[in-house]
Amino acid sequence: MIRYDKIFSSKEISEESLSPEEAVAAIAVITAVVDASIEDLDTESLANILWEFQVFDEYSEEDMLETVERIAAIAKQESLGALFNTANMSIVDEIILDAFAAGVVMLLDDKTLTIPAPKQPYIKQLQQALQLEDIEAEAIIKDVISAIEARDDIEEQTEDYQTIILDEFGQQIYQSPLGNFIVPVPVNPEQGGKINSQEGIVSFSDELGTLLRIDYYSIPTESLVTIETQGEEPYLHSILIAKYLPQAIFAHVEGAEIKYTEYLKDADKGYYYVLIDMPKGSTISKQEINGESVRLDAYRGLLAFINGNFLYIFSSQRTFFDGDIPGNILEEADDIKMNILEFIETIEFS
Repeated sequence: MIRYDKIFSSKEISEESLSPEEAVAAIAVITAVVDASIEDLDTESLANILWEFQVFDEYSEEDMLETVERIAAIAKQESLGALFNTANMSIVDEIILDAFAAGVVMLLDDKTLTIPAPKQPYIKQLQQALQLEDIEAEAIIKDVISAIEARDDIEEQTEDYQTIILDEFGQQIYQSPLGNFIVPVPVNPEQGGKINSQEGIVSFSDELGTLLRIDYYSIPTESLVTIETQGEEPYLHSILIAKYLPQAIFAHVEGAEIKYTEYLKDADKGYYYVLIDMPKGSTISKQEINGESVRLDAYRGLLAFINGNFLYIFSSQRTFFDGDIPGNILEEADDIKMNILEFIETIEFS
């Protein structure tokens, strides 16, 4: 047990405060590096794992990565014991089991789905520090293993379906798992281009600040009836302004605000467009002198519309690098809107 006393017997407290959700992520970070170095932590992989936890349902992909990076920075600057004590004090009863599960998932062997013997003392001390009974801890471990097995079964059943294919010219094409659209991949691996695909979401980003994201949702039959009677504009407004933005952006980017809105109508469909000012909300970060990563300021444009039985929300960002000054808000809004519309033109909907 002495091996982990630096964590569980520490009296130190972090100078940084944590939300209950951040505390869950902190347990995962601590567990991932407890027998390694914080420099070896793969923050992106860890963020993707945590994003599957229900407690992070309202986090966007960028929010999750930013949270993990922030906690990793705290772990690097302070001690793991200080980070653990602060996390333990910040966890509320409703998600304490999630915190333990976050630790469990970090320790499971990928092949055997068991906690290796050398890690057993750690998980036992974590259980005791979180004040969980043996029966609770055992149930959580079984639940985590069952969830991973279920996920692996689904992946095995769908492994023949490829989201990335090549066209006759060698261009990468992304095709939605639901079969509702295909789109040429708009980023280049040589410029750090990345594709991140989750259920109902695909995003394309690179090191130059590019972000092109597609959120898509199957519209329930009752909502289709409402749209038919009330029209598209009030429906798109309620979804984008009243639901999507508060959950996906405002809850996670302090100071974010709507700068411009517009409803567009053509012969086929209506589009609801919004421009958001996002201080420190870009997907691009810069390294501070103290080594901490700080996200740059950005404008985010979002365009919502209906195609078939699907609601789509397309996003694009303009990152403000050092020395960049925002222009006239109408011009900025128009530039990002045109970028989104040009991206939509490359898509083939089914």
